[in-house]
Amino acid sequence: MKKAYLVLQNGQVYEGFRFGAEGESLGELVFTTGMGGYLETLTDPSYYGQIVVQTFPLMGNYGVIPADFEGTPRLRAYVVREWCPAPSNFRCEGDLDSFLKERNIPGLWGVDTRLLTRTLRDEGVMNALLCDHVPDDLSAIAAYRVTDALAAVSCGEKRVFSPAGRTKHRVALLDYGMKGNILRELTGRGCEVTVCPASTAAEEILSGSFDGLMLSNGPGDPAENAFQIAQLQQLLGRLPLFGICLGHQLTALAAGGSTYKLKFGHRGVNQPVRVPGSHRTYITSQNHGYAVAEGVPGGEVSFLNANDSSCEGMDYPGLRAFTVQFHPEACAGPKDTAFLFDRFISLMEGGD
Repeated sequence: MKKAYLVLQNGQVYEGFRFGAEGESLGELVFTTGMGGYLETLTDPSYYGQIVVQTFPLMGNYGVIPADFEGTPRLRAYVVREWCPAPSNFRCEGDLDSFLKERNIPGLWGVDTRLLTRTLRDEGVMNALLCDHVPDDLSAIAAYRVTDALAAVSCGEKRVFSPAGRTKHRVALLDYGMKGNILRELTGRGCEVTVCPASTAAEEILSGSFDGLMLSNGPGDPAENAFQIAQLQQLLGRLPLFGICLGHQLTALAAGGSTYKLKFGHRGVNQPVRVPGSHRTYITSQNHGYAVAEGVPGGEVSFLNANDSSCEGMDYPGLRAFTVQFHPEACAGPKDTAFLFDRFISLMEGGD
């Protein structure tokens, strides 16, 4: 076993052992609380530029199952308390160590992830370096920033995906770092989906004879995406629109709202959101470090986080648009809010 270290920008050092790929890795350190679904976490493009810490103590016990992948892995490194070298599952096609090696992702195990998570909760998200030798100068760690996220994770060209049966609706899906199950939820409801790069101009979408517009999840600071915000300003009100995660944030910015960075974000499969003015609560999957601030012009808050009361959803009644911060398409779950895709279908059919 080869020792390695996770060095935080505040000077704390966590010792562990290497698995996965060799080499140093610098990134923004975040934690996720899911007890399962580690494959979906590893393949979620929204983790671009980040080092992911799993709070659950054992990862890799059911191996690697390619059918469960959500996209191309974009995280910088992976940190766990313990990983399972001998997974057992009838769908298993490999182990976690080999998966990380094949994708050049360094891993660190044997770390006190409970203490590490408490540090991030107390002090907030910070940068970290996974390395073999602790550096004397930590300035490069502190200076790291997640930049050019959409250009790194979005598709390079349009792709069209057809439903298994009859096509009922044609949807343009702007790929900001799309999770694969968004596509599956739409095609499973009879939608022909044209996945478009994040750099697609508004006039190209408006000329495509689409019935609706879907905005995907994605990484990075939403306020940095000036081009995408400007395109959405031209698209709002022109097509029925459903946005998820980054799509939710960009829509709010396009409508004249603002966003802010959360202290340590919401990442996991057990995040409660409630409907304002009622006791109705849903358990959701989330992965985001930014939130929409109150007071979006023309918008109404549809969901609130039950833990910190941050905005988890917006309705735009005058624009035939609604967005959510959480993931209604979540795999491995929970699936409590998958009905929102049915609402999008209804919106395209003239409902509300």
